[in-house]
Amino acid sequence: MTHRTRAVPALAVLGVALVTASLLLYGLLHVVPPSSELDWTRRTISQYALLSNGWAFDAATLLLAGGSLAILAALRHARIVHGGAAVALALWVAGLVGVVWFEKHNWAAGPSASGDIHRVASLIAFLSLPAGALLAAAPWLRVPHARRQARLVALGGVASLVCFAPILWALVSEPWTGVRWWRAIPLGGVERALGLAEVLTVLLLAWWALRSAVPGPAGRQGPPEGATASPGDRIAVGEAPD
Repeated sequence: MTHRTRAVPALAVLGVALVTASLLLYGLLHVVPPSSELDWTRRTISQYALLSNGWAFDAATLLLAGGSLAILAALRHARIVHGGAAVALALWVAGLVGVVWFEKHNWAAGPSASGDIHRVASLIAFLSLPAGALLAAAPWLRVPHARRQARLVALGGVASLVCFAPILWALVSEPWTGVRWWRAIPLGGVERALGLAEVLTVLLLAWWALRSAVPGPAGRQGPPEGATASPGDRIAVGEAPD
């Protein structure tokens, strides 16, 4: 096993551990006051950052960013993602950091530039992850031993976009419904469903990276359908097809 292949499971496991820790902290915010007193169906997750236990939100989001970065590194070492997919996943990480660095609007004090940047960072994160997942999966959908992993990651990307659709509908329909977009839907509930779908997609990417490090057929595959190869020629599950 080379240094590159040894790094893949180590980075993937580190990423999963950090993402799992972030989920535990997010869950804690829903059961421990004062954050537990918020209406989670209407108030966004980042509202927790404005409370006395807001440090848990910041820590959870940074853990998610760190875990996602470790998983991205594992995918890169495994040669599963490159190009646009790698850029999109890096933007997901950057968006998460931006969400913490720039605090959301505190409407008790009025709008702020920080709140505007926070909103943009949230949008970048929410859209970059599914884009990255779909771009990562696309080249592998016809590769026999990577097809299952690619399909599940693509499914995670599609599920994330489906969860984002109500937000898009609320924004687009506001001019003729007259209902402000954040009141037209249970925004907090929609955002949490979206966040959960995206975290599960990140974990699926980690699983893909781990599968690529398994010796034998589970970690190796033939060339994409229609391609030719010399006898015995194999492509590692982590090495993206042309």
